[in-house]
Amino acid sequence: MLGRMSRRAFVRSASTAALAGGLVGTAQAQAWPAKPVRFICGYAAGGLTDIMARVTAEYLGEKYKQTFIVENKTGAGSMIAAEMVAKSAPDGHTILFTNSTAMFQNRVIFKDVPYDADRDFVPIAMLSAGKTPLYVHKSVPGNNGLADLIAYAKTNKVSVGTTGPGSLGHIFCSKLNEIFGLSMEPVHYRGEAPMWADLSAGTTQAACSTYLGALSALQAGNIRPVAVPTRTRMKSKLPDVKTFLEQGATHPYFLLESMVCCVAPTGTPDAILQKLSDGMVEANNTQRVKGLVDQFGLDQGIQGRADFQAFIKEMGPQLVASVRELNLTPQ
Repeated sequence: MLGRMSRRAFVRSASTAALAGGLVGTAQAQAWPAKPVRFICGYAAGGLTDIMARVTAEYLGEKYKQTFIVENKTGAGSMIAAEMVAKSAPDGHTILFTNSTAMFQNRVIFKDVPYDADRDFVPIAMLSAGKTPLYVHKSVPGNNGLADLIAYAKTNKVSVGTTGPGSLGHIFCSKLNEIFGLSMEPVHYRGEAPMWADLSAGTTQAACSTYLGALSALQAGNIRPVAVPTRTRMKSKLPDVKTFLEQGATHPYFLLESMVCCVAPTGTPDAILQKLSDGMVEANNTQRVKGLVDQFGLDQGIQGRADFQAFIKEMGPQLVASVRELNLTPQ
């Protein structure tokens, strides 16, 4: 009898503790934001990650009548910012804005990553980084999409610009070489601007990254798009450009996607995460986010927690595996 009573008392105690914990979490959420919220951005001002942070900071600041500050902590592939946020109090007042490279590929690219993306962070919201078409310089002959580049690369030296080791451009170049028996050489850049400048000048023969980054060279007539890495064609920009799949490049890696996102330190109350996520999705109704979606040629705006979690489950393992297959020497 005493043993049974002890167990009952234990269960009642555990239930009471759980209830108290839930009440504390609810109280924290109701009080949030109790002070200025810091959005720590792992990339420089002007890029898509930074823009997402700033448009949502503006919207949430108006919504909650509190200050939302964007701080750019750049360097080391967003690892400086990520480590900082991972060690922050999980109270919803310090949030990381980063991208898919920091969340997935960094664990393969670098020897020592000072955070564990799976363990240290919980998802809030994400924004597709947009389609990353493959472009060729106008000197590559023909007008038959990917087939032109393949035919040219079989008899000519071809350099392919990418935004860095492990980037989608690097992965696509590697897979095209493997599938079609080519020996195209990836050339890695620290940013899009010098990469597009070299392609526009004909220093390289192909490059792969965002539509917006390529726009000036495209409008000048110096480059042309040959393939888009999506299941269906782009809706608002380059609708006539065929997908890789349509042109015989059917490996699943040609459907890889990248994104920018925001995450919070593990342990942040669920109700606060939901308030942040819901607020960011609401920002899709603003003209600034609508303009952003149009400017980058995106098919949709900011997506909430559920969609972000689905992306992590489906796309995360593929992004990690694709970079492992590149056999990079960790930096």
